[in-house]
Amino acid sequence: MQRSQTPLNFHPAVLPNRPEKGEEPEAACSVTATIFLTLADEEFDELCFEFGLELDEITSEKDIISKEKGDGKAEGASEVILYKIDVPANRYDLLCLEGLVRGLQIFKERIRAPRYKRLMPPSGGIQKLTITEETIPVRPHAVAAILRNITFDKDRYESFIDLQEKLHQNICRKRSLVAIGTHDLDTISGPFTYTAKPPSEIKFKPLYQDKEYSGSEIMDLYRTDSHLRHYLHIIENEPVYPVIYDSNGVVLSMPPIINGDHSKISLNTRNVFIECTATDLTKAKIVLDVLVTMFSEYCQKSFTVEAVEVTYPNGKSYILPELAYRREKIKPEIMNKKIGINETPSSLAKLLTRMCLKSHVIGNGNNIEVEIPPTRADIIHSCDIIEDAAIAYGYNNIQMTLPKTYTIANQLPLNKLTELLRQDLAAAGFTEALTFALCSQEDISSKLGIDISATKAVHIANPKTAEFQVARTTLLPGLLKTIAANRKMPLPLKLFEISDIVVKDSTKDVGTRNHRHLCAIYYNKNPGFEVIHGLLDRVMQLLEVPPSKEKGYYIKATDEPVFFPGRCAEIFAKGQRIGNLGVLHPDVITKFELTMPCSALEITIEPFV
Repeated sequence: MQRSQTPLNFHPAVLPNRPEKGEEPEAACSVTATIFLTLADEEFDELCFEFGLELDEITSEKDIISKEKGDGKAEGASEVILYKIDVPANRYDLLCLEGLVRGLQIFKERIRAPRYKRLMPPSGGIQKLTITEETIPVRPHAVAAILRNITFDKDRYESFIDLQEKLHQNICRKRSLVAIGTHDLDTISGPFTYTAKPPSEIKFKPLYQDKEYSGSEIMDLYRTDSHLRHYLHIIENEPVYPVIYDSNGVVLSMPPIINGDHSKISLNTRNVFIECTATDLTKAKIVLDVLVTMFSEYCQKSFTVEAVEVTYPNGKSYILPELAYRREKIKPEIMNKKIGINETPSSLAKLLTRMCLKSHVIGNGNNIEVEIPPTRADIIHSCDIIEDAAIAYGYNNIQMTLPKTYTIANQLPLNKLTELLRQDLAAAGFTEALTFALCSQEDISSKLGIDISATKAVHIANPKTAEFQVARTTLLPGLLKTIAANRKMPLPLKLFEISDIVVKDSTKDVGTRNHRHLCAIYYNKNPGFEVIHGLLDRVMQLLEVPPSKEKGYYIKATDEPVFFPGRCAEIFAKGQRIGNLGVLHPDVITKFELTMPCSALEITIEPFV
């Protein structure tokens, strides 16, 4: 399974000492524990690979700035060595240095996995967060927890803030699903209320500002902010904005935009109140669990989290964070078969334990019980457990074997034909281009004089840019844009492309169908229709299709908005229409920012396979 990667930058890794006899094993997990073993770069690279990660680059802040902006801008930048590691996007527990070091320590069997505990306040005065029904239309969910008696230093504080930002960009989907707020509990007073109000009724001093603003003024304030402006769209068109108050009416935050300055945390903060508002409750619980498990090691009682009672508008109350451990059973023979190894059940259980999945053999050795901690939200199915066992065993240690089923690989006929045509078109003096499979709606419709509804185009549900809104239904726009980008090259420009186009097809299980097209363009001071027509004849000669109406190919005059009237023809072969050729309409040429006449040919090659 291919997974997206999240880069993680941090200072050179160091592994703490193995705990002495009688010492609490969890204590050695602290990044600030006594350190004596420093790994060489090659050793750390190998360790990351064994753990299923990749050390992407060893660099520094100065090198990064130098590459991006030049040596002049890099003067005075830090030369401290940074390790850039690619972390699987669903391993939220490895997005901070605390989680990474803890995971590597457990993997190397230097410490045991800590046990995360949720504690109730000894006095019974649990903090409460009440959600009102006004939040339902905008952001209906909230979860909360408290890190009690935590000790920050500069590195811990920066790591705490950095993890929140990485979670915001990852599982939180840029705060659209979940937004995290952290507050100094000693500056506010519970119980807390999560509600929603019209922007004009919300007024508070945002983080690091020196005066109060209303909700709408905050939107205007951050509209040009390079960081926060990307989140304004989440709520700015809503009639009410989410807001969290304490019992004295002090605003903690206006999620998902900004926290209040009154409750901001600092290096001196001892008690942290964490709230996560969300549109997805499951994601919110995962985010809260990750945040508190990573940094609860700095609390006076390590790996403990104080509970908060959250009450919903329907009256139901929940004690959070859940910090739930769950158990799964898996058969050793299935694991061995899937990985391709032959290990004993106890060995397999040990492998899983090294991956933070505490395991032991049960019954007569025919089952392994695996305990999945709250930090491993990525473990969804038994195949995820098997994957972790394979990583711990070492992919390079799996013995290569010949497959039981023998097959002879062969190139698909359509791909083979494509390769042959590419060589001959290049020999005919045309240059091959490879253009994007996605394009804008205008490229395949208005610029070609066609209505978008007539194109059968497949639309992208959430396009990131106007340039990539639909899958291309023709190769012509891509080649025209390539010509436009190379106008200064010597004339004539002769380009071709053989690639797939995509159209809707309700008869297919995916609702779409790919077609392999050949498109060629001739751009010069004269239209060069004879050049394109000659290329068609050469292609048909290569395909051994004679010029004949009965058993070969022929062209028939037609009118299409893409082409100049009277200078367009349909191409027929194998008893069907396979494409068209002609001189492009001046309007089409102008819309693609070209100034000279142009002839084009586009056919499907699938009937000739």
